Amino acid sequence: MTKPLTRAQLGALGEQLAVDHLTALGWSVLARNWRCRWGELDVIAFEPAASAVVFVEVKTRSGDGFGGLAQAVTPTKVRRLRRLAGLWLADQSRHWSQIRIDVVGVKAAPGTEPELTHLRGVG
Repeated sequence: MTKPLTRAQLGALGEQLAVDHLTALGWSVLARNWRCRWGELDVIAFEPAASAVVFVEVKTRSGDGFGGLAQAVTPTKVRRLRRLAGLWLADQSRHWSQIRIDVVGVKAAPGTEPELTHLRGVG
């Protein structure tokens, strides 16, 4: 019998699965776990087809006990992500024609294949 993952291990697994998903789509990962004094952005990626920089919030769950993906990203969370994205962008020399916030939900229940849900343009 395998030991259940800690919360940190589950989060790291979900983030890696999300990055694998994005790179499989042909996206480039610009940064992971970008931090400043006001918070953290999980993944910052470039989507070539849309010529967009995408700020990706990764939500990993082991089940549905805390509600679905829509409940996990509240309007308050979206406002915080927008603020953090603005701070990251202000520090960049490059400019993008499109900016977007996506959410990748990973459901990684023990003993099952992980399920990914990618919501584009949440805020």
